[in-house]
Amino acid sequence: MESEKLLQSLIEQTRLNSNRVAQLKSHTLATLTWKDDPNSWNILECLEHLNLYGAFYLPKIEREIKNSTSQSEAEFNPGFLGNYFAQSMLPKEKMVKMKTFKSKNPIHTSLDKNVLDTFLAQQLHLIDLLNQSRTVSLNHVKIATTLSSLLKLKLGDTFRFLINHNSRHLHQVDGILAKMERM
Repeated sequence: MESEKLLQSLIEQTRLNSNRVAQLKSHTLATLTWKDDPNSWNILECLEHLNLYGAFYLPKIEREIKNSTSQSEAEFNPGFLGNYFAQSMLPKEKMVKMKTFKSKNPIHTSLDKNVLDTFLAQQLHLIDLLNQSRTVSLNHVKIATTLSSLLKLKLGDTFRFLINHNSRHLHQVDGILAKMERM
């Protein structure tokens, strides 16, 4: 796939995700913390989960872009594992529940609307990093994953995974709002 088209697509998806979260600012704290099942996440918990992933990945991405001596390429070629992870995060009609790491699970945490601001700030940072990545190789720059510092994905796959993960949980947020409306 063309590197520039990929980056443009990821920037657009990030903007859509940001706009969706900005709309949530008009909701009350009661709405943002509502849940129909005590063992499921509310809206703020979904977003805090994303914030925890952003806090992990964004500094790593920034450091690797800054330290890279690689040159950008016209084509990005997804890696086998990176492509699998990115594809597995895409929202689907019937999404398979996935276990999350305890360190990335905000269930039963006292959260407020600052979670929304943190998410939006991270998305601005993400767009900046996507723009910065135009000068480096999306294929050769590698980012360590939450699974292991030894398991590294191509920068392009890391961006795809992170942004698809955001979209997946915003799809979950839409489901929570829909359930709440039916109650």
